Amino acid sequence: MLPALSLFAQADTRSFAERYGPAIGAPVPSFTAVDQTGASRTLSSLAGPKGTWLLFFRSADW
Repeated sequence: MLPALSLFAQADTRSFAERYGPAIGAPVPSFTAVDQTGASRTLSSLAGPKGTWLLFFRSADW
């Protein structure tokens, strides 16, 4: 006899940010990324005295 399978999957009620990103106000791990000119940038090299605000934008031509 086969084991019983659940037919009802639980919906994930977390927001997109909760599932795929750090919590609001939480520190993010250090990273290095390439900017639009091809230069490597680290998080610490971009941070100012009040912190850093990053926007990741996926363009339509990717």
